[in-house]
Amino acid sequence: MTDRVRLRAFAKVNYALEVRGLWSNGYHEISTIMQSISLADQVEIERVERGFELVVEPEGVGIGPPEENTLYRAWVWMGELIGEELPVRIRLRKQIPVEAGLGGGSADAAAALVGLNVLFGSRLSDAQLRRGGLRIGADVPFCLTGGTALGEGIGEVLSPLPAPPPHHLVVAKPDAGAQTARIYHIYDEERSRGAHPSVAPVAEALHAGDLGALARALDNDLAPVTKSLVPEVRVLEGELQASGSLGAAMSGTGTAVYGLFGSEAEARASADGLQAPFVSLCKPVARGVEVL
Repeated sequence: MTDRVRLRAFAKVNYALEVRGLWSNGYHEISTIMQSISLADQVEIERVERGFELVVEPEGVGIGPPEENTLYRAWVWMGELIGEELPVRIRLRKQIPVEAGLGGGSADAAAALVGLNVLFGSRLSDAQLRRGGLRIGADVPFCLTGGTALGEGIGEVLSPLPAPPPHHLVVAKPDAGAQTARIYHIYDEERSRGAHPSVAPVAEALHAGDLGALARALDNDLAPVTKSLVPEVRVLEGELQASGSLGAAMSGTGTAVYGLFGSEAEARASADGLQAPFVSLCKPVARGVEVL
């Protein structure tokens, strides 16, 4: 065992997202293709004498009440499973914007589960961590695994897919965020719009290794709802398309959008021209959590 562990928690984008139905328990059945990207939070977990302490940088980042924060919930679950208190101080350097659809909270929880498992020598299997992660959030199992995957059910039934052809992404987000529950509620009320098949075309493009086909197939059933609430999402997507992206789409429930570019130079030129409050130049990565 060690006294401290540092990790990188990678964000994700949704190349495709289809809403398939609403279950009686209130959860939505979805089919989505997710990709880990190099945008990441930094998580450091250190042994202390007792209790749980969370330090967040920069100050003022809204990560929710302490008892609802995904890092705290991951710590509680690990302690319950192991049957003992795990006294730690967690330092979170937040770089993934919140309420963006980029899986930041889920990525942080995944990093906490991996880090605690390493720090206390718990030897929990990947499958055990994924089961625990699902209790924290639907995206946590993917964030533990990372890479490129089809997510079904509520997103937790994962099937690996071929990694995409090499490319760069420009991720941009307006100041406004999106609350997942509200986006789905409005989507349910307007369901008559119909869904747009995107999962199959994206999967076919990945299997073919065709970046152009992948970019053309990008889509998200929830985008019209978020764009109606936050018009800046539509504006940013249009700016990415106008700046030369091969394709652009919204991630998750938003409000972050991203564009695919064939070269770093093209992506950097697009990023430099955007006026959004948050802009990041990224690339796909093959994992969800990295122990440093």
